[in-house]
Amino acid sequence: MKLRIGTSQFPVSADIRKNQQHILEQIKAAKNQGCDIIHFPEGALSGYAGVDFASFKGFDWELLKICTMEIQAFAAESGIRALVGSAHPLSRNAKPHNSLYFINEKGEIADRYDKRFCAGDDTGTTGDLAHYTPGNYFSIFTINGIKCSMLICHDYRYPELYRELKKREVQVVFHSYHAGNMSPERKFFMEAEIGEANFSLNPGRTYPEITMPATMISYAANNYLWISCSNTSAPESCFGVFMVRPDGVICGKAEKNQEGILFTEITAEKDFYDSTQYWRSRAMNGVYHSGRYRTDSRSENRNIL
Repeated sequence: MKLRIGTSQFPVSADIRKNQQHILEQIKAAKNQGCDIIHFPEGALSGYAGVDFASFKGFDWELLKICTMEIQAFAAESGIRALVGSAHPLSRNAKPHNSLYFINEKGEIADRYDKRFCAGDDTGTTGDLAHYTPGNYFSIFTINGIKCSMLICHDYRYPELYRELKKREVQVVFHSYHAGNMSPERKFFMEAEIGEANFSLNPGRTYPEITMPATMISYAANNYLWISCSNTSAPESCFGVFMVRPDGVICGKAEKNQEGILFTEITAEKDFYDSTQYWRSRAMNGVYHSGRYRTDSRSENRNIL
């Protein structure tokens, strides 16, 4: 079982038509490269509220719908699947979802994932929660016999999501990010928080540069699954898109701040190093040791030599 993936980066903006043009061009490029699916960033079509634009006040929902349908039609014409980041409107003026649409090779919206953990505090007025309503659903689908799922940006802070996907036998996670279009002021703040003395000790100078790739590496190795990481390339972008193998090795990476597509072919039958394969399921079921536990008074008495 094989799966050829295009992982996208382009400068996501508040301009829906401009975003759509990037998406259509990259769908065509991915099709020409023999991809089964192309994976776009968070907010790829709509833009990302609070960063690319201030709020959804006056947002052109009708244009977003038209552009989405045109992308669906082009995906059907091209015979390729696409995961498209966008905003999904709700009823009665509720805040929309921050979503990924799974558009199948027939151009149908086969499923939708809504970001479950939107950043912000419990007032609901800060971060993502100032603009979006969180979701409560895991999207799981199969392509070429390979079970896949998708998550969005801040979801990466919650290992429980990856553990649950592993329990459901997911093999590939498409994780869409929007870690870019960072203002000089925001970048300066983060760099100050990291501290100049720590720059040489870390792979970046901002939290996304340091924690996001590191966490993806950890999740891939701990759960033995592939992770495709898409991102906006709008400067200042924190990292270029990358792919992580089930052994935690990054096997493909693009330069940040540049438009492009990373192409990866996955072979599900290929075995990678997996040091936790014998005991992972036991840990997932609440048994927190390997091998056989021995009942012994000298083991249970913790105050002796």
